Amino acid sequence: MTLNDVKTREQPNMAVIDAIVYKYNVHPGAMISILQEIQEIYGYVPQPAILRISQDTQIPAADIYGIVTFYAQFRLEPQGKNLIKVCHGTACHLNGAEKIADAVCKCAGAKEGETSADGKFSVEKVACLGCCSLAPTVMINNETYARLTPESVSKIINKFQQSESPVSVETDK
Repeated sequence: MTLNDVKTREQPNMAVIDAIVYKYNVHPGAMISILQEIQEIYGYVPQPAILRISQDTQIPAADIYGIVTFYAQFRLEPQGKNLIKVCHGTACHLNGAEKIADAVCKCAGAKEGETSADGKFSVEKVACLGCCSLAPTVMINNETYARLTPESVSKIINKFQQSESPVSVETDK
C-alpha cells in the first residue's frame, strides 16, 4: 500500500497499524518511527491510528498526539494532491511574499496550513526554499516557480486546477 493508494480520509486498517507498532515497539523511543511509517502509508496520521497505537503501546493517546502536533513533519489531515510551499524567507519577504501567499491562497482555495475543500491543494508556509536570488518563489510538487507576481501565480495554479493529476507547468520566466 502506498500514499497514492490512500490519499483520502479513510479508516485505517488496524491490522496494518498493529504490524507497524509490533515492528518498531521492540525499540525504546520508537514512536517517531511508528508515526512516520503510518503517515507514509496514509498521507497523514489518522486519529483512530493514534488511539490504536495507544492501546498497543500503553502510551497515553494524549502523549502520542503531543508528538504528532510538536513535529512539523506530521499531519493530522490528508494532504491535497498538489502541495504548494510558499517561501517566506528574507529575500522572498522583501520581494512580496505576502502578496504571493495571498494570491496562492485565493487561487488554491486554501489558507496556509490547510487543504482546499476539493482536495487538490495543500498550502504550506515555509521559512526558505533556498532560491533567494529568484525571489519570490513557491514550490509546487517539488518544482520551483520563481520571480512570481500575483498574476503569474494565478496562471500557474489555474493550470493545476484544470488537471486531474499533478502536473508540471512551464512559466514565461
